Amino acid sequence: MNEEVLTSFFDDHQSRFSKETIRSYRLSLQQFFSFCKKGFSEVKAADIRAWLASLEEKGLKKQSIHIKLSGLKSFYHYCMEENLLKKNPLSTVKTPKKDDVLPYYLSRRQLAELQELTRNDDQFRPIIETLYSTGVRVSELLQIKLEDIKWDTRQIWIRKGKGTKERFVLFSHDCAERLKLYLEKRETNSLFLFVNRRGGPLHREYIQKNFRNFSKSLGFKVSPHTLRHTFAAHLAEKNMPQSYIQDLLGHVDINSTRIYTRLMEHARKKQYDLYQ
Repeated sequence: MNEEVLTSFFDDHQSRFSKETIRSYRLSLQQFFSFCKKGFSEVKAADIRAWLASLEEKGLKKQSIHIKLSGLKSFYHYCMEENLLKKNPLSTVKTPKKDDVLPYYLSRRQLAELQELTRNDDQFRPIIETLYSTGVRVSELLQIKLEDIKWDTRQIWIRKGKGTKERFVLFSHDCAERLKLYLEKRETNSLFLFVNRRGGPLHREYIQKNFRNFSKSLGFKVSPHTLRHTFAAHLAEKNMPQSYIQDLLGHVDINSTRIYTRLMEHARKKQYDLYQ
């Protein structure tokens, strides 16, 4: 019974949820029902609280617990809309407060070390430059087609960002030069910018695996999402208005961008402390 309703839930939200959201919600719901071992209509608030407590005991951060609970909330909201339930078991469950943690980003020195490490890598050096220069998500990067790039104005059209929102992002002169060099050397003919040997877009796990190797070599954590945070933090340090950063990141809610203003204040304080 659970499987049937879960399939309907994801089918009905296929166009509204991003691939990343579907992946995250599917995992959260699988984990919850494996823990609870009940049909969706038999679940009580106490079952959900017990699951949340077990996640905390495992040492999960509040941010991660919050994401997992979002998947459950969305599912039960759907069940209520479809009249599959008379009462939502989540109505009395409080959402745990998120830890007030600043996003992790690279300093300019760390970024330079990453660039130096990949200096002779014909594929990953332009990937790193594109991620840092544009601030795109890795899922967006992998879907960029050659026809989406406007070389004269140095813009890339992100056709379907998170929540299927379209936007244009900018890229630097250095990024443009590295992309042109990459395309000149590329032997595979494809509509996509970054491709595998068969001409299809690179796989997300392939990107992540290489970034894990970079982290080991450098001695500090780096991921595609780290570069997105780094892009926003470095713009905030340059006093770019929040609304501009919001547009470039594709944030619908400016509150998602405000944290980068705090990053800017944090970075300034670090700079100030150096001279004390």
